[in-house]
Amino acid sequence: MKLFITAGAISGALAVLLGAFGAHLLKHMISPEMIEVYKTGIQYQFYHTFALLIAGILMKFNPTQTLKWSGYLFIAGIIIFSGFLYLLAISGIKAFGMIVPIGGLMFVAGWICLLVHITRIKAMS
Repeated sequence: MKLFITAGAISGALAVLLGAFGAHLLKHMISPEMIEVYKTGIQYQFYHTFALLIAGILMKFNPTQTLKWSGYLFIAGIIIFSGFLYLLAISGIKAFGMIVPIGGLMFVAGWICLLVHITRIKAMS
Protein backbone atom coordinates (compact mmCIF):
# COMPACT_ATOMS: atom_id res chain seq x y z
CA MET A 1 0.00 0.00 0.00
CA LYS A 2 1.40 3.34 -1.09
CA LEU A 3 0.40 4.92 2.25
CA PHE A 4 2.70 2.63 4.24
CA ILE A 5 5.67 3.05 1.92
CA THR A 6 5.18 6.83 1.90
CA ALA A 7 4.82 6.92 5.69
CA GLY A 8 7.91 4.72 6.01
CA ALA A 9 9.96 7.05 3.81
CA ILE A 10 8.81 10.09 5.80
CA SER A 11 9.49 8.32 9.08
CA GLY A 12 12.97 7.30 7.95
CA ALA A 13 13.82 10.85 6.90
CA LEU A 14 12.48 12.23 10.19
CA ALA A 15 14.44 9.67 12.18
CA VAL A 16 17.66 10.76 10.49
CA LEU A 17 16.88 14.45 11.05
CA LEU A 18 15.82 13.93 14.67
CA GLY A 19 18.87 11.77 15.30
CA ALA A 20 21.16 14.48 13.92
CA PHE A 21 19.35 17.10 16.00
CA GLY A 22 19.86 14.98 19.11
CA ALA A 23 23.50 14.23 18.39
CA HIS A 24 24.55 17.75 17.50
CA LEU A 25 22.28 20.19 19.33
CA LEU A 26 20.18 18.48 21.95
CA LYS A 27 23.07 16.73 23.71
CA HIS A 28 24.24 20.12 24.99
CA MET A 29 20.79 21.04 26.27
CA ILE A 30 19.52 18.03 28.23
CA SER A 31 20.92 15.51 30.70
CA PRO A 32 22.75 12.35 29.60
CA GLU A 33 19.82 10.32 31.00
CA MET A 34 17.37 12.19 28.77
CA ILE A 35 19.70 11.79 25.78
CA GLU A 36 19.39 8.02 26.28
CA VAL A 37 15.59 8.34 26.36
CA TYR A 38 15.76 10.34 23.13
CA LYS A 39 18.08 7.75 21.52
CA THR A 40 15.61 4.99 22.42
CA GLY A 41 12.91 6.91 20.54
CA ILE A 42 15.15 7.18 17.48
CA GLN A 43 16.12 3.51 17.63
CA TYR A 44 12.54 2.26 17.81
CA GLN A 45 11.42 4.69 15.13
CA PHE A 46 14.03 3.24 12.78
CA TYR A 47 13.13 -0.38 13.59
CA HIS A 48 9.47 0.24 12.92
CA THR A 49 10.14 2.37 9.85
CA PHE A 50 11.59 -0.77 8.28
CA ALA A 51 8.62 -2.83 9.50
CA LEU A 52 6.28 -0.28 7.94
CA LEU A 53 8.12 -0.46 4.62
CA ILE A 54 7.91 -4.26 4.70
CA ALA A 55 4.17 -4.09 5.37
CA GLY A 56 3.78 -1.69 2.43
CA ILE A 57 5.72 -3.96 0.09
CA LEU A 58 3.76 -7.04 1.19
CA MET A 59 0.48 -5.16 0.60
CA LYS A 60 1.37 -4.97 -3.09
CA PHE A 61 1.46 -8.75 -3.39
CA ASN A 62 -1.19 -9.92 -0.94
CA PRO A 63 -3.29 -7.16 0.61
CA THR A 64 -5.25 -8.27 3.66
CA GLN A 65 -7.03 -6.49 6.50
CA THR A 66 -4.57 -8.03 8.95
CA LEU A 67 -1.61 -6.60 7.05
CA LYS A 68 -3.36 -3.24 6.79
CA TRP A 69 -3.81 -3.24 10.57
CA SER A 70 -0.15 -4.08 10.97
CA GLY A 71 0.85 -0.98 9.01
CA TYR A 72 -1.56 1.29 10.86
CA LEU A 73 -0.36 -0.03 14.20
CA PHE A 74 3.28 0.56 13.24
CA ILE A 75 2.44 4.16 12.29
CA ALA A 76 0.54 4.75 15.52
CA GLY A 77 3.31 3.10 17.54
CA ILE A 78 5.97 5.32 15.97
CA ILE A 79 3.95 8.43 16.75
CA ILE A 80 3.02 7.44 20.29
CA PHE A 81 6.09 5.48 21.46
CA SER A 82 8.85 7.50 19.82
CA GLY A 83 6.95 10.79 19.82
CA PHE A 84 6.28 10.73 23.53
CA LEU A 85 9.86 9.67 24.28
CA TYR A 86 11.01 12.74 22.34
CA LEU A 87 8.61 14.93 24.31
CA LEU A 88 9.74 13.39 27.60
CA ALA A 89 13.42 13.88 26.78
CA ILE A 90 13.05 17.48 25.60
CA SER A 91 10.53 18.70 28.18
CA GLY A 92 11.42 16.55 31.19
CA ILE A 93 7.68 16.16 31.89
CA LYS A 94 7.47 12.67 33.40
CA ALA A 95 3.75 12.30 32.55
CA PHE A 96 4.73 11.83 28.90
CA GLY A 97 6.53 8.65 29.95
CA MET A 98 3.23 7.12 31.08
CA ILE A 99 1.88 7.24 27.52
CA VAL A 100 4.90 5.53 25.92
CA PRO A 101 3.82 1.93 26.80
CA ILE A 102 0.64 2.41 24.76
CA GLY A 103 2.85 2.90 21.70
CA GLY A 104 4.85 -0.17 22.71
CA LEU A 105 1.66 -2.22 22.78
CA MET A 106 0.82 -0.94 19.32
CA PHE A 107 4.22 -2.11 18.08
CA VAL A 108 3.60 -5.57 19.55
CA ALA A 109 0.11 -5.70 18.04
CA GLY A 110 1.55 -4.66 14.66
CA TRP A 111 4.09 -7.48 14.78
CA ILE A 112 1.38 -9.97 15.77
CA CYS A 113 -0.78 -8.84 12.85
CA LEU A 114 2.21 -9.26 10.54
CA LEU A 115 2.77 -12.76 11.93
CA VAL A 116 -0.89 -13.68 11.43
CA HIS A 117 -0.71 -12.41 7.86
CA ILE A 118 2.39 -14.48 7.12
CA THR A 119 0.99 -17.67 8.68
CA ARG A 120 -2.23 -17.33 6.68
CA ILE A 121 -0.22 -17.06 3.46
CA LYS A 122 1.65 -20.27 4.26
CA ALA A 123 -1.61 -22.04 5.06
CA MET A 124 -3.02 -20.98 1.70
CA SER A 125 -0.06 -22.12 -0.43
